[in-house]
Amino acid sequence: MSDAVTVDAVEAGDHVCLTFSDPDERLDLVAEFVAEGLGRGHKVLCFTDSIEPERLGEELTWRSVPVAQAAADGQLTITGGERLWRPAGGMTAAAALRTLADEIEDACHQGYAGLRVTADMWWATRPVAAARELLAFEAAAGDLCADGRFTAICQYDREGFDPVTLAFAAEAHGKTVAAAAYHDDALLRICRQHRPPGVRIAGELDYTRLEPLQLALAEALRLDTDIHINMAKLRFIDVTAATMIAKAALSLPADRRMILICAADVAATFELVGGTEVGQLRVQPPR
Repeated sequence: MSDAVTVDAVEAGDHVCLTFSDPDERLDLVAEFVAEGLGRGHKVLCFTDSIEPERLGEELTWRSVPVAQAAADGQLTITGGERLWRPAGGMTAAAALRTLADEIEDACHQGYAGLRVTADMWWATRPVAAARELLAFEAAAGDLCADGRFTAICQYDREGFDPVTLAFAAEAHGKTVAAAAYHDDALLRICRQHRPPGVRIAGELDYTRLEPLQLALAEALRLDTDIHINMAKLRFIDVTAATMIAKAALSLPADRRMILICAADVAATFELVGGTEVGQLRVQPPR
């Protein structure tokens, strides 16, 4: 059984599995992993398949990753998954592993502390993909991490993979990563957001869930300068929960801000409780 960690606890030499249902949450975790690698002086490779490389670069940039500068310096490369999964002659685990081994050596020869890789595994959902090659790749990839020069996060979308493959993926990695969740059930998810820093809230939020909301806000108040409350996927909030968030914003000093990202109907509730009159609070529509 792999150990569950938060993305900021990933260490050099870890082989990590990220399974996700929310694409935005996935991008938040990937952005934090990439930014951390850049900050530690690692070379970073992002293999993307479910979204185009240009769009992934835009998403990372929006999350305050210095994509343009790092790419210009040669420290960051964002590329299609075919560079790894479909070399000449068709995808094989052995060929993909050789590619990564070469990339590790190149990174170290260039003076980097190591190589960080994010690998979007969506390619394996296609009918032409060889499932046995995926299994062989994951089973052997951990060996590349043994000397601490290689760190990788493999991303699996729960909507595209069957439970058996997801279970194997979790077992094949030394660690699994997920957002730190304060509450998670069928109606509501409250979790830590890394980039931009703050809290993500999705579903329906009312007075019965004030305790996890308070925990999330308290941690954001402690850790973050400007706090982003991402409610883009919040369908409903009652006046009690909205009041708690507005009071948290009011407790901030004048030079700090709480930015609420929410739809018009949720914003209307904050206006109803007087939240929009709080000087430290800003309301923005979703992207």
